[in-house]
Amino acid sequence: MTRVCLVGNPDTVLQYELLSRETSREALATYDLRRPFENSIALRTVSVGAAVSLLNDLNWYLTRFVDEALVQEPSVSDEEWLSRSLATDLRNGNVEPAETDEFCKIYGLERVDGEAGDSSDAKPDATAATNDAGDSDGTVPTDETGTDSASDANSSESAAAGASGPSWRLVEPLYVRRTGGELPTYDLRDVEETLVVRLTEAEHTP
Repeated sequence: MTRVCLVGNPDTVLQYELLSRETSREALATYDLRRPFENSIALRTVSVGAAVSLLNDLNWYLTRFVDEALVQEPSVSDEEWLSRSLATDLRNGNVEPAETDEFCKIYGLERVDGEAGDSSDAKPDATAATNDAGDSDGTVPTDETGTDSASDANSSESAAAGASGPSWRLVEPLYVRRTGGELPTYDLRDVEETLVVRLTEAEHTP
């Protein structure tokens, strides 16, 4: 299954913004939503094409509330993610899977302050965004009737942000170029884990 992860802008509460609006809520209603990182929403879909189509459907919201829209396609890599632009190029046949790994950015993963218990001990990896195996803490509550109000969405976000929320946040990306099949070491901060996002050449050198 292809994975999608949306990371909200620092000045927004992403779950509230997406789940309090009818159009975006309906677009997400059929998915099992997760929250792998601070201020994020993640889900599984059937293909890169379906992932790109969903992101296109949500474009109005992405431009206003989302800092990163990431796609992970197992046939390309089961550890590294693709930017939305690179996923679109892959879907359109403009790039081959083997040609996607040269330009990257590496995020540090920092523990979120105030986490306690088992959730703070969880070790993140590239599949954590939608790991369904016994990991229900990241599930985003939704109203099955589809009649959530803005206050209901805000309440859901507040509940999800408690002690059982995500233990990690994405910090300070390092832009790198893969040489000889290897990526440079992330050295911007002292972090326990990292997350790699593959980019288009234009995104790597804006």
